[in-house]
Amino acid sequence: MSKLLIDGGRILGGEAKIQGSKNSALPILAASLLSKGESVFFDCPFLSDIDTSVKILRYLGCSVKRSGHTLIVDTKGLNRDDIPENMMRLMRSSIIYAGALLAATGKARLTFPGGCEIGPRPIDLHISSLKRLGAEITERHGELTFKAPKGLKGAHIALSFPSVGATENIIIAASKANGTTVITNAAREPEITDLADYLNACGASVHGAGEGTVIIDGRENLRPANHSIIPDRIVAATLMSASAVTGSEILLDGVIKSHLDAIIPCFEQAGCKVEFEKQKMKIRAPQKLKSLGLIRTTPFPGFPTDAQAPLMAVAAVSEGITVFSENIFESRYKHVGEFIRLGADIKVEGKVAVVDGVKKLYSAPLCAKDLRGSAALAVAALAAEGTTEIDTTEYLERGYEDLEVVLSSLGASVKKV
Repeated sequence: MSKLLIDGGRILGGEAKIQGSKNSALPILAASLLSKGESVFFDCPFLSDIDTSVKILRYLGCSVKRSGHTLIVDTKGLNRDDIPENMMRLMRSSIIYAGALLAATGKARLTFPGGCEIGPRPIDLHISSLKRLGAEITERHGELTFKAPKGLKGAHIALSFPSVGATENIIIAASKANGTTVITNAAREPEITDLADYLNACGASVHGAGEGTVIIDGRENLRPANHSIIPDRIVAATLMSASAVTGSEILLDGVIKSHLDAIIPCFEQAGCKVEFEKQKMKIRAPQKLKSLGLIRTTPFPGFPTDAQAPLMAVAAVSEGITVFSENIFESRYKHVGEFIRLGADIKVEGKVAVVDGVKKLYSAPLCAKDLRGSAALAVAALAAEGTTEIDTTEYLERGYEDLEVVLSSLGASVKKV
C-alpha cells in the first residue's frame, strides 16, 4: 500500500493536461459489448477502476489491449453472462453491466456492486427501469439474475431522481430493445452525452442526451466504433483547487468550459481569475482567497457532488464563512475530520457543513476514506505548513491518474512511497 508525502507552501506554475473522464469511460467500455468486433477508445486514463473494467471484459471473453491511453476492445469472443462477486465489489459502476449484458446476451448474473462508502446509493432505479424494458429479475443469496426471454422492449420510463447510472443503464439496454424508449427526468451530465455519442457512432439512435428527456429507438444490430473519451471535469476542478489554495497561476489543457459552468463561479467568488482559449484554461489565484458563499450540490447542470470535497479545501483557507449543502449523497463529509486535523474550522450538521476559513493549515498524518475526499486531502496538504502524510493512495488511484506526478510537474513537492 502506498502513501503520499506532501510538503506544503510551494507556489505552483506551468501546464497540465487533463486526463480522460473516469465516469465517462466506464459505461462506454461496458457499452462496447453491444457490438461484435473491435472498438478503439482514445484518452482512456490509467486508473484502478478502468483496470477493473478491463478484467470484467476479459472475464466475459473479450480481448482488451492497451497502447498508452488507447484501449482496443474486441468483443467477438463474448461467451459469458456472469461477473464474479470480487470484481463487482471493486466499483459501484459495475452495475452498468446489467443493461449491457442484457442487451448483448439476453441475460446477466451479477452481485450487488461495491465502491466508495459515501452513503446509500441504491440500485432500485436500475432494477425497476430494466423491468420496465421487459427484464425478469430475481435475487437469491445476494446474486441478481436478469433475464429477457422475450427480448427487451421499448418503454416509457419516468425516473424519480435523475440518476446518472440508471440513465446510462437504460440507454445502453434500450439501444438494442425492440421499439422506442423514452426516459423522462433523465440525468443530464456530460458523461451521458459522451455515452450517447459513442452508441450513435455504433449505429444506435439516441436523441436528447444531455436534456431531461432522452429518446432511444432500438436497433437490432450495432457496429464497433472508435471514440475519444471526454476530459475529466472533476480532475480539472481538483487542479483548479490546487491552484487556488497555493495562490498560484496554472494552465490546464483539455478543458470543456460548459462542463465547468457551475464550478467556475465559485472560484471567481473566491477572487480567482479564469480565462479560456479554446480548450485551454488559465486560472490565477489571489494571495488571499475570499469566502465561496453558499455551495449546494445538485444534479447537472448544478454544482457536482464530486467537486464538493476539493472546493472545501479552498474554503478552509479562505477569508470568511463558506456553507456547503450536500444534497446528493449521505456520508459525503468523511474528509472533514481529516481537514480539522490540519487546523481547519469546520462544523457539520446533517447535510450542511459550515467552513470558517483559517489563515494557515498545519501538517498532520491523514487517513483517506474515499475517492474525492482523498484528492481533497492532497489539495489541503499543498496549503499546509510542513510535511503531510496521507496514509493510502488506494482510493485516489480509482479516479486520478498519477496525481502526484501531475502536481510535481506543476512545482509541488509530492512523493508516493
